[in-house]
Amino acid sequence: MSFFSAVYASVQSIPRGKVATYGQIALLAGNPRMARQVGWALHKNPDPANIPCHRVVNRFGALTPSFAFGDGIGEQRRRLEREGVEVSQDFKVDLSRFGWDGK
Repeated sequence: MSFFSAVYASVQSIPRGKVATYGQIALLAGNPRMARQVGWALHKNPDPANIPCHRVVNRFGALTPSFAFGDGIGEQRRRLEREGVEVSQDFKVDLSRFGWDGK
């Protein structure tokens, strides 16, 4: 399985109402040092209807200003909030509350 395929499979495992970090997805995909490549893989998401890349945030819980769909960070925020994830005014998610444990 390619790294990108492993990234997509890992992202598909994140449940609604939870988020994971780029580093966490890199680890689950088999290479914990490739967090930046996770971002690239998600930017190239071949199936946005089934690969919920909006559920991936940075290590501080911040949304990405370059989110690939709709109007960027605003669209990521809308998608997360529709799933019950609270996003602060400064576009951050509380990882202690909404972070996925990877199980």
